[in-house]
Amino acid sequence: MTLNRRHFLSLLPVAAVQPRVFSSSDARLLQQPTAASFPALRQQVAGRPLAYLDSAATTLRPQAVIDALADFYATDNANPAPVHTLARRAASRLTAARQTVARFINAPSPNEIIFTRGSTEGINLIASTWGAANLRPGDEVILTIAEHNSNLLPWTRAAKQAGATVRVVDLDEEGRLRIDQLKQMTSAKTRLIAFSHVSNVLGLVNPAKEICALARQAGARVVIDGAQSVPHVSVDVQDIGCDFYVFSGHKMLGPMATGVVWGRLDLLDAMPAYHVGSNMAHDVDFEHAAIEHGAQKFQAGTPDVAGPVGLAAAIDFLTAMGKDATWRHDQELVRHGLARLREVKGLRIIGPVSAPNRVPVFTFVIDGKSPVVIANALDARGIAIRAGDMAALPLLKRFGVSAAARVSAYVYSTTHDIDRLVQALADIA
Repeated sequence: MTLNRRHFLSLLPVAAVQPRVFSSSDARLLQQPTAASFPALRQQVAGRPLAYLDSAATTLRPQAVIDALADFYATDNANPAPVHTLARRAASRLTAARQTVARFINAPSPNEIIFTRGSTEGINLIASTWGAANLRPGDEVILTIAEHNSNLLPWTRAAKQAGATVRVVDLDEEGRLRIDQLKQMTSAKTRLIAFSHVSNVLGLVNPAKEICALARQAGARVVIDGAQSVPHVSVDVQDIGCDFYVFSGHKMLGPMATGVVWGRLDLLDAMPAYHVGSNMAHDVDFEHAAIEHGAQKFQAGTPDVAGPVGLAAAIDFLTAMGKDATWRHDQELVRHGLARLREVKGLRIIGPVSAPNRVPVFTFVIDGKSPVVIANALDARGIAIRAGDMAALPLLKRFGVSAAARVSAYVYSTTHDIDRLVQALADIA
């Protein structure tokens, strides 16, 4: 009997993969962030201890993730297949990683988890497959003015290619989504609503469940960019009620160039393949190919196994800390950051200046100071932040600027890091 890839993966003994054990110091990370857990924090920059406040761009990696990557390459490095011991172990670890991700976001099936190189590739995958098959002339695609380029450009291109129209929902003066305007825009013409769960500029958590309910009433599909939400917010895709949810591993302690697309199984099965080649088809000849189902359809070629293994280790690490504890830590940083940043003369925060429903991402400008100059001056003091248009220029223009500085904290960040930042900003300002 020929054993195709999908059948083989479904039979793998996932229990054979040894779960990673976390130390008590890892479990206490939120109370006592240590350089032992995050090796990058052991270094000095410009002669001072590193204060890493650029986590919305990419997070640091804990030793547990680094160890998982090294362990895979040291012991199980093989192309997944049922042919020899290392190949079977590699396949088992990939399957285990898919199951870990599915549990983390409460996906109904691991075969709804597509591994990608990040949110950008994930949204392009959906736009190039579901979008190409479903968008028609006269359809409308609704985006928000707060979208990152990764969720803006794939959909504007897909709409243009299909002859569909893009409509844009505005924000109020605090940066909150105009739900009233979204309700007015949504109609029988609406084919898709795509939005970020958390803005990479504003740090505000959007009402995803409410937006999905509006879309369902109109018969529209929903794609959520979760790149900035999954690291901070507890995500349950079934409860939210979306059709697709996309996020990046590298923004939640995982390896670079890892990401996930979750899609409802019936939609994945109805979509055309994104890439074609080995592993996503079997019984192939010049006239015919039997295409795999679900996520397996979208995993052409030799898969990245180490990346998902590292991502699963990151999820295990975050799970060991506890989602509630992570959120409480976030809220402490939000309150402290907002209070301290207000002390800096000439500093204006872009977006909400109150703590509720917010993650510790603070985007700002200072009168008379270039954001890049600010970032460089902070770097000279051992403090890492981001500066530029944040790949969200329409949003910045909505608030009257074309560039800004951004501070973003995460589980290893402390109020002391923010105090160092504010003292340095006061000197610069």
